[in-house]
Formats: sequence, structure tokens, C-alpha cells
Amino acid sequence: MDQDASTEDADLLVGEVQRVDASTDAPADLSNWQEPDQLRWAFQHMDEVMPTQVIAAGTEAPRPLAEDTRSLGELDLVRFDGSTGTLDDVLAETHTDAFIVLHEGRVVEERYLGAMTPSTRHLVMSVSKSIVGCVAGGLVEAGALDPEAAVTSYLPEVAGSGYDGATVRNVLDMRTGVAFRETYTDPDAEVRVMERSMGWSPLEPDDPVGAYAYLATLGRDGPHDGRFTYRSADTDLLGWLCERVTGVPMADLISERIWGPIGAEFDATVTTDWVGTAIHDGGISATARDLARFGQMLLDEGVVDGRRVVPASWIEESFNPGHDVRQAFAESPDETVLPGAWYRNQFWFIPGIAGDNLVCLGIHGQMIHVSPATRTVAVKLSSWPSAQHLAHLIDTLRAVGRVGAYLYLSQGDWAAGEASASTA
Repeated sequence: MDQDASTEDADLLVGEVQRVDASTDAPADLSNWQEPDQLRWAFQHMDEVMPTQVIAAGTEAPRPLAEDTRSLGELDLVRFDGSTGTLDDVLAETHTDAFIVLHEGRVVEERYLGAMTPSTRHLVMSVSKSIVGCVAGGLVEAGALDPEAAVTSYLPEVAGSGYDGATVRNVLDMRTGVAFRETYTDPDAEVRVMERSMGWSPLEPDDPVGAYAYLATLGRDGPHDGRFTYRSADTDLLGWLCERVTGVPMADLISERIWGPIGAEFDATVTTDWVGTAIHDGGISATARDLARFGQMLLDEGVVDGRRVVPASWIEESFNPGHDVRQAFAESPDETVLPGAWYRNQFWFIPGIAGDNLVCLGIHGQMIHVSPATRTVAVKLSSWPSAQHLAHLIDTLRAVGRVGAYLYLSQGDWAAGEASASTA
């Protein structure tokens, strides 16, 4: 494989986006920024650790978020270990940096811990995947990207690799047969090796230079269109597809198609690899409030103030994917952790007491939780010392579920209060 296969693409894209260069005075660098004692600072200062590109919020005034603050901290829940705790307990014990809840579009809970502020960008890790997936959804709707087409019809650079024979749909749903282990504790797993090529850790001799060059070296260890297997590489290929069919860098695609239209208040950023390519699978940093705006757009079926941002069919089909997608998840190891869940179009769907929830997840505790049944959106940004922590994940899911249920069941009192206020 040609390790410089995507150099021409990179040269085209880098010049069109503002580059923010990493500081040489940062207390964390590529060698240590993911260490437990460094990552909280690093997650809030990614543009000081490595190069980033700006995802512009646009020139229009940000979409306002009305507020109706509630006292929710004492809401009780059964935790993963069987004990009874409160929302306050969960937030305090799961390395929370920011937490915000919207109900019917209003801010009912908002907290920032440590150095985090409403204007601080925080790395969202694989929540980035869902944002990139929404870009892809718009391109599918526009006819620019065919889900049933072979990826090699757009990216001949990956012919002969593990992606040969895979379709765009396989990539969207992480059902390729590509050999890629997402084992964060194994330094030899592909997810960690890829980090060197994508600029998240120092390069070693003979590493492919750039994320796209690395993707073209991956092999295959199973059939395409088989069971669900979580692979960050699939999202990086999806981002490459989006850039290829548009000729536009991902930072600009997100700005023009998602960030500006949702009424974001602040610019976001995305990290870049050694040749200036955006890291689609986990490189975005954004504020908690803007992530809540993104979640509210998803809750409102892709519409913001009457403007279509993401195709309604994309969200509807993701919520109702059919038996094949559900079975693909049921056959995966993830079924034991999230029984009855599924993965579609770069979103997780997790059953709840009141209905199915759309969830965007990132390692170290990043989450956007969208509940159509309770009309709530919750955003939690965290700095878990370990990449994965089952108890923290389940406690967080239960906590936001408890908050949503409380708000839904109490909305009669809330609505009455609104009516009273409007006639006062």
C-alpha cells in the first residue's frame, strides 16, 4: 500500500481551513496527554496539545437557550453496584467536568466543575462520530453519497485493503470486516497504533504518516455486513468519504451543515493529523451548551427554528432500523453491556423505561443523551482516568434517565406554572 495515498487530498484541504497550532508551553504533550494526571487539563486545552482546525459557529447570533432551573441534585436512583445514590453523588463520583440538561428546550440543570466554564471547549472523543454521521446523512439525502455503493468507488486508495468490498452502509453502521481492535488498554491494538499516524501520539519508524494512509494498510478478519463491531477506523473512513465527494474539509462541512445551522454560540475545533487531515472519529472539542443545542436538534427530528439541519428520514430510520441491524448488535459483545441496544448511522440507541434513547458516546465519560419520550437532552463531559468504566457508564445512564422521568412526570406542574406566569 502507498502510505502517501491521501497526500493530494490533504494538500487540497489544509489550505482552506484556519490552522491553530499547538503551544510549546503546554503542561501536557503528545507523549502524556492521555495519562490520568494530565487528561483533565488536556481535554480542555486540545489546541495547546496538538494542531487543530476551527469549526466556525457562523456569523448569525447564537440560538438562545431559555432557562427554567430546577433543584435536581437529590433525585435518587439505584446505582450499578445496587446501592442507592443521588444525581449529586453520580456527578461527584464520575469525574464530571460539565453537566447540562434541557427539557422542552429549556435549561433545567447546568453545572461546571473545576476549571470548566460555559465557554470552555472540551474534547468529546467519539461523540464526534455522531456529528460526522449527521454530515453524512445530509450528503446521502442530497444524492452525493450512496449508502449502498462500494467504498472503493469513491476511494480507490483502499482497494486491496480490508475495506475492499465494504459498502458505505457497512461503514456507517460499523459492520465492516476490517481487522481493527478497539482495545484501549493494549498498546499494540489498532486503535492505539492508529493514534500515532493520526497525530495523537508520537510517530514511530515506519508508521504511515496520516490517518488516511494508515486506513489503507488495514487488513480484514471477517465478512462485511456481519455483526456489529465498534471500530473508530470506520468513522475515519466515513469522514474521508464525505470530504472526497464534496471536496470540502470536515471542519468546514460541520460548520456549514451542522454548527452554524444549530445556532452554536462558540466555535468548535477538531484535531488534525501530521498532514492536516481532521480526526473524524474523536477529535472534536466543543462547549457543553453547544452540544446541548446539537442534541436538541436531534430531539426535534433534525429541525432548528423551522430550518431543516439533518434529514428527518435519517433520524427516523436510525430509530427504526429493522431486524438485521438489531440482530447484528445482539451478536456482539456489547449486547451484554447494553442489552437490546443497536448502532445505526453513527448513533447508539439504548432502551429506557420510557422508550428508546439516542445516545452519542465517547470514552473517558463523554455523552449526549436524547430522550424523545421525556423530551430531555442531557450532556455530560468528563475526565474518567480510564478510557472505559462500566459502573460510571451505567450510573450516568441511570442518572439522566431518572432526571428525564422526573421532568416528564412533573411537567403538569411546570405547565401550570408557565400558564400562571403568562397571565400574571
